[in-house]
Amino acid sequence: LKEKPDLIVIDAPRDGIHPKAINKIIDFNPETYVYVSCNPVTLVRDLKVFAERGYRINKVKLMDMFPRTPHCEVVVKLEK
Repeated sequence: LKEKPDLIVIDAPRDGIHPKAINKIIDFNPETYVYVSCNPVTLVRDLKVFAERGYRINKVKLMDMFPRTPHCEVVVKLEK
């Protein structure tokens, strides 16, 4: 990218962000990330990496995208 992004939206797969990719994504260094996850376990794992790199959780929303099932999406807003 020629310009630094202000915001990056991540819609991670069930396995979360690949360990080789997460630091490259964080290296873009925007002020804000919006992270969408369908797996709370890998979400927590990845959020720890963001926290180690100086990001904090600003807001969390649980989205019931699949009514009458146990599945949901978690949307997290991270800021520097």
